[in-house]
Amino acid sequence: MTLPKLHVVVLMGGWSNERPVSLMSGEGVAKALESKGHRVTRLDMGRDVAVKLAEAKPDVVFNALHGAPGEDGTVQGMMDLMGLTYTHSGLATSVIAIDKELTKQALVPHGIPMPGGRIVACEEIFERDPLPRPYVLKPVNEGSSVGVAIVTAEGNYGNPIARGAKGPWQDFDQLLAEPFIRGRELTTAVIGDRALLVTELKPKSGFYDFDAKYTEGMTEHVCPAEIPDEITQACKDIALRAHKLLGCKGTSRSDFRWDDEQGAEGLFLLEVNTQPGMTPLSLVPEQAKACGMDYPDLVEAIIAEALTDARAKAKSP
Repeated sequence: MTLPKLHVVVLMGGWSNERPVSLMSGEGVAKALESKGHRVTRLDMGRDVAVKLAEAKPDVVFNALHGAPGEDGTVQGMMDLMGLTYTHSGLATSVIAIDKELTKQALVPHGIPMPGGRIVACEEIFERDPLPRPYVLKPVNEGSSVGVAIVTAEGNYGNPIARGAKGPWQDFDQLLAEPFIRGRELTTAVIGDRALLVTELKPKSGFYDFDAKYTEGMTEHVCPAEIPDEITQACKDIALRAHKLLGCKGTSRSDFRWDDEQGAEGLFLLEVNTQPGMTPLSLVPEQAKACGMDYPDLVEAIIAEALTDARAKAKSP
């Protein structure tokens, strides 16, 4: 659809661990919209965000926030109450998708392959391992690999994990413990009703953590991934199904681990990101570009879906 010239508030920043990434995403989006002739108001979210949005009176809000409270349903609920049109997923989808355990409960019954595991109290891990090593500990509701620890038999966390060891147990009371899946890191973006490509992520050292994601030169992106066609198709099918089952809007990004010694049986969905990054190093813009969609067109496509969805809601009884 061809967009009219709009007044867009780009909502970014906030106070989550992912604030710096959100600011980069938001600035990229703002510049792209300005290059298309739209009027843009940049809004670094503070506690007065509702007042600022009401004063701005935008045609649409581009939600470039990452992490809580911009990705967990809090801001979505506020904008729903205000009657604002905004990009990306709505309240219910955001609440479920940011919570890794709720995501499993929503997707696994529909045949989506995800790792097993369970939520554990940090007090427990100081006494005994919750799973056989190697295993992964991660916050239940953080994104961008914030606070992920891989616990191996040879690791330096101690056995059992020492209270003084640096890790996510110092910042959270509970963590999600999952079996470690050896192999390769893959990701697939979905825009609207289309899964784009599969990218393989090859960190230069360690694993694909927050620093590897957002520090230039620390991770090689192979796009499209050099993997068998059946794995490419499986990633795209799972990503699109998860996007639809969760009710995602605009764009999402599904992250996978693939044990290449196990073939298709070794592919597992780790999580679905409802507001993936839009920075120069981000994966959704990279895949869109490889499919022939430049960055400004991608931004407009996300806004176009939000406007179409808002019109459909307005017509419903």
